[in-house]
Amino acid sequence: MSSAEGRTAVMSSLLFLLPFLILSPTSSLEFRYHNNREIEQYLHQISSSNPDIAHVYSIGQSVRGQQLWVLVLGLSPRSHTLGIPEFKYVANMHGNEVLGRVLLLQLVDDLVRGYRSNESWSLQLLNSTRIHVLPTMNPDGFDEAGTHCQYSQGRFNHNGVDLNRNFPDAFARLRRPQQPDEEKREAEVRAVIGWLKTETFVLSANLHGGALVASYPYDNSNGGSEQVGGASIAPDDDVFVNLAKVYSHNHGSMHRGGGCDVGATFVDGITNGFLWYPLEGGMQDYNYVWAQCLELTLEISCCKFPPVSELPALWADNRKSLLAFIQQVHLGVKGRVFDGSGVPVQNALVEVKGRKNTCPFRSDRHGEYFRLLLPGTYSFTVTYPGHEVLTETLTVPYGPDRYSAMKHDFLLQRTDANSPPANPTSATPTITPTCNYTLNLEGGSAMATPTWAGLSAALVFAAALRSATD
Repeated sequence: MSSAEGRTAVMSSLLFLLPFLILSPTSSLEFRYHNNREIEQYLHQISSSNPDIAHVYSIGQSVRGQQLWVLVLGLSPRSHTLGIPEFKYVANMHGNEVLGRVLLLQLVDDLVRGYRSNESWSLQLLNSTRIHVLPTMNPDGFDEAGTHCQYSQGRFNHNGVDLNRNFPDAFARLRRPQQPDEEKREAEVRAVIGWLKTETFVLSANLHGGALVASYPYDNSNGGSEQVGGASIAPDDDVFVNLAKVYSHNHGSMHRGGGCDVGATFVDGITNGFLWYPLEGGMQDYNYVWAQCLELTLEISCCKFPPVSELPALWADNRKSLLAFIQQVHLGVKGRVFDGSGVPVQNALVEVKGRKNTCPFRSDRHGEYFRLLLPGTYSFTVTYPGHEVLTETLTVPYGPDRYSAMKHDFLLQRTDANSPPANPTSATPTITPTCNYTLNLEGGSAMATPTWAGLSAALVFAAALRSATD
């Protein structure tokens, strides 16, 4: 198999028209819609045949008890490796939007075969990145799905709930303060929330259908300073726009901005989610606000359930984009935060001037931080109890072409017990946890995950602090 650069769409289409079998370890994956049981078998087969680079695990169950299987690919598939960013793709959140299932299975097949063939594009990705693939978040919905391009059953889960409206929503909670009972959320949503507590994901995308556009946060708004010109602008808007363009411009046609005959045109094939249509309880905002994972929603086909005959061409349209987007996990800067004794610390605030995230980015249980940033010069402030506030200016190069973000460790110094804080009026107040974090110390690389008590007041405080310091 040739490299990503050398393969043309015509060659890909010809190769993929061959009658492949799903479970053959040496042949490519057959182009059709595999049922949930076949997907499970395929993921387990990939894992058992490639234990050095592949591992399968479940993040939970659907309402009807179907396992939500994830395949992870990388040099250390069973556990996190220091310095290696965690990436994820999620598909089939809406059960009748099915192309993502096909594309993610093809992506797995492509990466594994490329790695076994010593192709540089696959070796570089898997040597530098831990890639998690969830082909179906809503297997129950898929079982009930119709095949109409736009109007069919199967969108919701077995309880009739739209999973992309069921996540906790920061903006909604600010308007209607309450204590949501997480146990009453849908099983599939609880599984993803739990997943985000066990891995420090850096970049993610969820694959949908029914349009052709790359959508980015925010999906919702409180009508505050984040709302600009009809859009809801996130602190990392420049990064989100770049990520969306990476996908759309590597796609066969998304970058043209139209093509679905639905009256909507998208410049460069991208859109701010709120500008397109407001959405409460969405997964991409949840990933960004509380899990410090930048996520896009990729609408990858005008037809929600494309005919089987179109699948090879749709894979050819999306293959380069899927690979290029994974590579963007290497934007910006990464490293560890060490305390005054040289010990890596969890929950240190790592903030970038001009980017006041509602929930500040923090170091994980390994003391690691990852910050996706475009090339440029940035002022970082690191805050940790009992230590002096550290401010450093870093010039960040472009990392994806080298498959590694810039590496930089922050070395803190203890505060003199007889002296007042170095700067009590600026950085020190950010020690107040704006999301009222509860630390999860279980699992692979535990996240600082938020509780809901006091969230509304915390958001108001964060907004006031932002206006006072920016």
